[in-house]
Amino acid sequence: MHGYLSRVLPRPVLPAWPIATLFFVASLTPSLVPRDTEVQAILSGFSLAAGYAVALLFASVWHRLQLPAFGPDVAMRLRIGLAAVCLFIVAVTLWLSSDWQNGLRVLLAMPPVETARPFSIAGGAVAVFLVLLWLVRLARWLVKRLAGRFARVLPGPQALLVSILLTAIVFWNIGNGVIVRGALNAADAIYAGLDGRFEEASPQPQDPRKTGAPGSLVDWESLGRMGRAMVAASPDQTQITTLTGGEALEPLRVYVGLNSAPDPEARARLALEEMLRIDAFSRSTLVIATPTGTGWVDPAGQQALEYLLGGDVATVSVQYSYLASWIALLTAPEYGVEAARAVFAAVYEHWRTLPADTRPALYLNGLSLGSLNSDLSHDLHQVVGDPFNGALWVGPPFSSPTWREVTRTRNPGSPAWLPSFRDGSAVRFMNQTGLTSDASADWGRFRILYLQHASDAVVFFDPRATWRRPAWMAVPRGPDVSPGFHWLPIVTVLQLGVDIMTAVKPPPGFGHSYDFASYARAWAMLLDLPHWTDARIDALAAAHAAQQH
Repeated sequence: MHGYLSRVLPRPVLPAWPIATLFFVASLTPSLVPRDTEVQAILSGFSLAAGYAVALLFASVWHRLQLPAFGPDVAMRLRIGLAAVCLFIVAVTLWLSSDWQNGLRVLLAMPPVETARPFSIAGGAVAVFLVLLWLVRLARWLVKRLAGRFARVLPGPQALLVSILLTAIVFWNIGNGVIVRGALNAADAIYAGLDGRFEEASPQPQDPRKTGAPGSLVDWESLGRMGRAMVAASPDQTQITTLTGGEALEPLRVYVGLNSAPDPEARARLALEEMLRIDAFSRSTLVIATPTGTGWVDPAGQQALEYLLGGDVATVSVQYSYLASWIALLTAPEYGVEAARAVFAAVYEHWRTLPADTRPALYLNGLSLGSLNSDLSHDLHQVVGDPFNGALWVGPPFSSPTWREVTRTRNPGSPAWLPSFRDGSAVRFMNQTGLTSDASADWGRFRILYLQHASDAVVFFDPRATWRRPAWMAVPRGPDVSPGFHWLPIVTVLQLGVDIMTAVKPPPGFGHSYDFASYARAWAMLLDLPHWTDARIDALAAAHAAQQH
């Protein structure tokens, strides 16, 4: 049996050095987000292991095809020569990696680093590679032991197949049941504690028009940390008047926390009742803001809209989780969709009963996972007879169905990072520079605007980058994407996977961080507010930034 396994899984000899080196070097090149030393070491370790695996596969195919092989003496000299060349290449690229990362940091308005710590990266990558190699060898040892036992009652190939399947089951159950479950339980405990924290910056309001204030249908304690922050956030009527110089109303914000009612339907009903209590439907604009996984509503987007409309807006949001978005998406994605559907149905069904000429304009809004769940909160048959006004979806995850379809069927010649779709009357795109996709027609009755950065890995992660170059990497690239970002099979998808986890590291205006000015331009375009020119928005953004400091 040992001989049989050796023929099926031969050790790579010559291919290992150059292929593993190629993957390691590629992992050091810039991607969408700059990487710290520890993150780079982990990425390079996984890339090194991936290159080693590809070399193993290459050697296996070569061996199975019975192609010519070098003799022992020639093979030894080649190994020594290749090792020397590969070590030299690794040393050079480690030395250059600081410049590569700094070039990307300049694009994203981040301060440069003096050094990428090449020795730390190399040492960490080797450690990660050895751990992965040890796990693979442990699995191989277990396969051999099981195959030896099954070979007593089964033919060799069948015994091998059964042993591989059993080993995979053992490792899956250990990883999923012990490691993953333990990590998720720990994360749940941490985020639950954060959700229950009371912040001095979010005091309980006393204005009866505020959620959680005396007379409110929602208890202040039940809102959660993110809900209390959303309700207590600026601006108020006075601040809007001061910054805009015009008359203003007190903006209305309704938030229902995860602990405010027992289930999504009950929370949606409570949100509607609270909206009716404060007369939210009397405002000119009504926004259903679907939060991120933690229950967070981006204050930059909320504040930008309230300033632009002089406070004549009501926003409603309902929490469905307190976990980080990527954890919520992996563990219980149905919770967000269920809550978003319940909230939309409750608000929309009341809204459509109001006289069409006096009811508020109804818009949907969401950032990140909130954008995805907002997209899934309704279907065509539900709204086709009386559509709401539109949606501003910001940093939509790559799996968002409407975003994927529109991007896939974009007009020929338009870039994937800023597509134009048909005549632009229904769907448009915008980035942080204010640049928008081409439109040959005015806005229609129903409109969708996507605000996205070309450097946002949450938007542009592509699993197919494993075997093909993503369309958004074609020239011309987005203004915040490094020209030094090159595609390589397997390595690129590993880089993008790391970029997703660090997407909020860049400052606002890049990556997965969206700033006040970008939100203001997006809302002004979506709501068709021509009096809010770029110059006025820039002045407002500057005054807002000064006020925050």
